[in-house]
Amino acid sequence: MNRSTIIDQRMPQRAPLHMPEQDLRRHTPVQTAPTSWKTLLYRLAVFVPALITTSLLIGAFIDWMSNGGLNVIEMLLISLVGLTFMWISLYVSSASLGFLAHFSVLKRAPLPRQDGNAMGVALLVPMYHEDPGDVFGNLAAMAQDLSEIDSTHSFDIFFLSDTQDANAGQRERTVFDQFSAYLPDNISAYYRRREVNTDKKSGNISDWLCNWGDAYEAMLVLDADSLMSADAVERLTDALASDPRAGLVQSQPQLYAGQSMFARSQQFAGAAYGFILAKGLSLWSGKEGNFWGHNAIIRIRAFVETAGLPKIRGLRNRKTLILSHDIFEAALLRRGGWSVRFLPEIKGSFEEAPVNLVDFAIRDRRWCYGNMQHLRIISSKGLHWVSRFHMLHGAMGYLMSPVWFLLLTIWVMLGRTPEANPIAYFSTQNPLYPMWPEHSMINSFGLLLFMYSMLLLPKLLGIITCVLTPGAVRGFGGPTRLALSFVTEVACSIAYAPILMVQQSIAVTRAFVGIPAKWAPQQRQGGQYSVMALLKFHALETGFGILIISGMVMGIVSYWLLPIGLSLLLSVPLSALSGARPKGGLLPHWIMTTPDDIAPPAIMKASRHWRTLMGGTPHAFPASQTTTASATSKQQTA
Repeated sequence: MNRSTIIDQRMPQRAPLHMPEQDLRRHTPVQTAPTSWKTLLYRLAVFVPALITTSLLIGAFIDWMSNGGLNVIEMLLISLVGLTFMWISLYVSSASLGFLAHFSVLKRAPLPRQDGNAMGVALLVPMYHEDPGDVFGNLAAMAQDLSEIDSTHSFDIFFLSDTQDANAGQRERTVFDQFSAYLPDNISAYYRRREVNTDKKSGNISDWLCNWGDAYEAMLVLDADSLMSADAVERLTDALASDPRAGLVQSQPQLYAGQSMFARSQQFAGAAYGFILAKGLSLWSGKEGNFWGHNAIIRIRAFVETAGLPKIRGLRNRKTLILSHDIFEAALLRRGGWSVRFLPEIKGSFEEAPVNLVDFAIRDRRWCYGNMQHLRIISSKGLHWVSRFHMLHGAMGYLMSPVWFLLLTIWVMLGRTPEANPIAYFSTQNPLYPMWPEHSMINSFGLLLFMYSMLLLPKLLGIITCVLTPGAVRGFGGPTRLALSFVTEVACSIAYAPILMVQQSIAVTRAFVGIPAKWAPQQRQGGQYSVMALLKFHALETGFGILIISGMVMGIVSYWLLPIGLSLLLSVPLSALSGARPKGGLLPHWIMTTPDDIAPPAIMKASRHWRTLMGGTPHAFPASQTTTASATSKQQTA
C-alpha cells in the first residue's frame, strides 16, 4: 500500500503481512477440517424432506392440470412452482431441525470456555460517512464492558474510515479524541482515514491486514452499527482459540433499537422466529458455515493466506470488485482447509435494521448485485459443495422474486380466457351455469392452503418455541402482547412481500444488464422521502396493482390475487407507513416489542448513555420500560 493515500492516521507501529490474491482457476488440495457424521445426518434431515415434499407438490400440480394434456404455459407454471417450493421446503426443514434441537431432541456439545491460548484481538470498525457519535458511542460501551471482564485475551480497537468528505472526516477525528479521553487503561484505540476508498470495505480490511495485521492473532470485524457485549466477544474469541483449525466463527446478530413499524417487524421476527432458523442452519452447515460480513471473529493468518480477493470479469469484460465478498471469503477459507462455524448460541451480538422500505430496497440492490456475481464464481476450483450451496442460496434468495413475479403474471394470463385457463368452469353453450371439474375446487384450495401453511410454518414453530420455553412469553410482554405482535408481524409480511418481490426483481434485472450498484452511505436513522419520491420509486408496483385490480373488476383475473393486487396498488402509502413510529391508536407503542426492548441488556443501556455523550442518536426504549442508563468512565470516576 502507498502510505501517501492515508490522509489522517493515529496508528501503532506497522506490522505488515502479505495477502496474496487467490487464483480461482487453480487449487492445490489441502488437508481440511473433517466434516462429522452428525453434520452429514443433519444435512440428510434437511435436504431429503425438502426434495420429497417438492416432488409430491409437483405431482399434485401435474395431476390437477393434466386434463386434456399440458400446454406450454402450464408446464412452465409447474416448473416455476417446483423451483420456488424447493426453497420454501429447505426453509421449513431448517426451521424444523432448529425446533427439535432447541428442545434437546438433538444435542450439540456446549461451547468451550477458554481452552485455547490467549489471543490478541483487533476490533475492526470500518466507517463510511457514518454518524461518528453513534459509532464511537457503541464502541465506548463495548470498551468499558471489555475492560471490566477478567479475560486472558487482549483487545484493541481500530476505526478504519473511508469517509471521503473532509468536513465529515474532521468531525470523526474530533469525536475520536473525545472517545479516547474516556478509554479504559487496558484497551488501546486507533484511527486512520484513507484518501481514496480503494476496493471499498474489503479493501479497507485488507489495507489494515497488509499494514498492521501481523501484530494480532485474530480480528473481530464489526459494522458501523454493530454492538456486542463483552461476554459475546470473549465467547467468540474462546471458540476460535479452542479450535486450532477454526478460521472464522460467526455470531448471530440480533436486530435492536428499531422504532419504525418496518424495523420493528423485522426485529420481532428475528427475536421470535430467528433462533430456530439459525440453530437449524448452524447444525447442517457444520464446519462449512457462512460469513455475514460483521460480528464475527477471524484468524488473521488463515484469512491472509486463503482469502485474498481477485477482481472478476463483468458483463462488459471489465475487472470488477466482488461486492458480497463475505460469503466468498468464507468459501475461500474453507477451501484452504479452515473451518467456518456459525454459533447462534452466543448471545449479546446486535445490529440495527433499515428504518423504512425504501432504505431496505436501496441496500438490497447492492447486496443483490454481489449475490448475482457469485453465479460467475460459483464454479471456482476447490470450493466445498456446501460453500457453493451457500453462494447459490444467496443468489436464489433474489432470483426467487422474479420467479414469483413470473408466476404471478402466468396466473393472470391463465385467467384471461376460458381457453387459456387449465380448468374451464363455463361452457359457451350454457355460460350462466358453471361446470365444476370433479374435485377441482377442493384440489386448488388444498394446494393453496398447503403452500401458505408451509410459508407460515417456521413462524408458527417460532411461536410454539416461545410458548414452550419457560419465561419466553413473559419476555415478550405476556401472551396477549405476543399474540397481537405475531398477528401484526404476519400482516406486515403479507403487505410488504409483493412490494419487495417487485423491488428485488428490479434489482436482479439491474444486475443482469450490468448496472452497477451505488455504494452510498446507509441511512441509519432513515431517509426522508416525499410523496413524489415514493410515487417515482414505486411506480412499477402501483402500475401492476392497477392492472390486477382492473382485471378483477372486469372478471378476467382471479380473486385469489386480491391481497397481492391491493399490496401493489397501495405500495406508496404502505411505503410511507413503513417508516412511521407508532405512538398509540391503531398500533400501540408496545406492539412488536422484543425482550431486549422490554428489559434492555446492560450493553444497550450503556450504548444509549455513550451515544448521548458522544453527540450521537440515543436509542429509545418503549415508554413503559424506559430505563436511565448507568455507565462509568475514567473521567466520571475522577
